[in-house]
Amino acid sequence: MADIVVNGKLDVEAVRSHFPALKQNQVFLDNAGGTQILSDAINSIRTYLEETNVQLGASYNIGQKATQKYNEGLKAAADFINADVSEIVIGPSTTQLFANLSQSFALCFPPSAEIIVSSIDHEANISSWVRLAKIRNLTLKWWTPSSSPSDLKLTAANLRPLLSDKTKLVTCTHTSNILGSIHDIRAIADEVHKVEGAMLCVDGVAFAPHREVNVEALGVDFYSFSWYKVYGPHIAALYASSSAQTHVSSLGHYFHTPATTLSTKLGLAASSYELVSTIPTLLSYFGSSASARKETWAAIAAHEETLQTILLDYLNSREDVTVYSERSADKALRVPVISFSVRGKSSSEIVEAVDGMSDFGIRWGHFYSKRLVDQLLVPGDEGVVRVSMRKK
Repeated sequence: MADIVVNGKLDVEAVRSHFPALKQNQVFLDNAGGTQILSDAINSIRTYLEETNVQLGASYNIGQKATQKYNEGLKAAADFINADVSEIVIGPSTTQLFANLSQSFALCFPPSAEIIVSSIDHEANISSWVRLAKIRNLTLKWWTPSSSPSDLKLTAANLRPLLSDKTKLVTCTHTSNILGSIHDIRAIADEVHKVEGAMLCVDGVAFAPHREVNVEALGVDFYSFSWYKVYGPHIAALYASSSAQTHVSSLGHYFHTPATTLSTKLGLAASSYELVSTIPTLLSYFGSSASARKETWAAIAAHEETLQTILLDYLNSREDVTVYSERSADKALRVPVISFSVRGKSSSEIVEAVDGMSDFGIRWGHFYSKRLVDQLLVPGDEGVVRVSMRKK
């Protein structure tokens, strides 16, 4: 479907033609909460339900077609992040997949083990690990990069003092769904792996819609993101490297042995067949080959930099506005997920004023990063104002 990039630049009209929802009088600026869905993905769901809505694995004709469509979805999901099919599992949400992963670790960590959890993450990559530490009486260390709202970037340097020979797991976000800052995951992974047996689990939900994900290049052990943030339906994917899977106990039925794939270990039949069948259409949207997809991602990053520059230049020019963390519009430093507050105004006031004067759809709140908002940004019920853009 490589028709959205022309001469290295994003063709905005071509992009918009793939999203039926954009025909409405609404400017969607709440994309970090979920994007609009591709028309091809919508058609794929309908076609699957009309033509191949049967149980997988059967030998009859329609059963074989259904199984093929599902397997093609898994393969596309793996290709999207440069992984092997055996290293991924599809589930209903990143929150659920991390919960499954944490449960699989329940008997793997010794009582002396330490877990390091980023305090600026979405709760999806926090609560499961807090619960695991409590159940197993593990030591939980909080990774807070700074106490300053203007400097909340996770780095290998501010992680280093927390690491010890007892560290078994470090969890963090690739990009905060509040702050938009991009973290150097490769450098963090290298630091974690200096500790023998330590693993890194990354939440890529806010990063994957904006930049290409290559789990091999990142050097991560675990990585998860949500397809409904990347123009698909409400499902998510979890990656676990082949080596990391030696620490993952199967949650599947006893007769599924040996469990040789991540799907068998953690899937629990939770990946809706008709939704998984849409994933090839999502991959195709970005390009028909790896090189075409790289070109698309580069065009997306450049276009988003233009968009976020307009907003950030305005916000940064106002003395009564606080932009949280990364104030630069440089595409190497951030994605267009921008949060701020206005002195003397509540966050809900700002959003409701925008609602009243325009078709712009923005939000206020903590967006499930409540620990970050309450402890480091704006304590209280209303949180921040967030504007989150996508290139569609």
